[in-house]
Amino acid sequence: MNMLHKTDKSRVKRTHERGNFDRDVVNSILDAMPLAHVGYTVNGEPLVTPTFQWREGNHVYWHGSSASRALRSAEGTSVCLTVSILDGFVMARSAFHHSANYRSVMLFGEAFKVEDPVEKIGKLNTFVESFFPGRLAMMRPNSTKEMKATTILGMEILEGSAKIRTGGPVDDEEDMDAKVWAGVVPICLSVGEPEPDTGLSTDIPLPDHLKNLQIG
Repeated sequence: MNMLHKTDKSRVKRTHERGNFDRDVVNSILDAMPLAHVGYTVNGEPLVTPTFQWREGNHVYWHGSSASRALRSAEGTSVCLTVSILDGFVMARSAFHHSANYRSVMLFGEAFKVEDPVEKIGKLNTFVESFFPGRLAMMRPNSTKEMKATTILGMEILEGSAKIRTGGPVDDEEDMDAKVWAGVVPICLSVGEPEPDTGLSTDIPLPDHLKNLQIG
């Protein structure tokens, strides 16, 4: 079984039974949720920014503005990337034992910058196509100015862990007869009906990659 490295940073110390170091589990969570938060150290101060991430094999990538001070300072430094999916509210018989069902990943590593122009275009194309297959063929290529304004960072998936909770509440035995509703309120991220732009021509149909879009 392909496992992530376990170090002091990546070990799950609280509720360790929920920790998972299996790479396939980690990959499945990364692939299910594009929204990530990346933690940097900028001028000695912590900074966390939301961004979209995408996975290619054993690497995870994210992008942003070339003017971003976080991205400019991140190359060659340690970063922490997290992805979280909320799956439900767990309602217990006591306030203390209320919880949540979730899937999360926390990765640690050294960020690197994608410099090669051809590779950079390929990464951005993979980013778009991984979410909306077939969309690239409908659009003009990125301009030189747009590519210059975009920075892509990556990190090898080596160190980190997943943390997952499923199931119902875990109440104290003495609370089991309490006259309080207990159980799980499921939460799912749903995709709504696409809303056409006000300036869109009426003869442009909704593309197939938006008809059955799913996330989570």
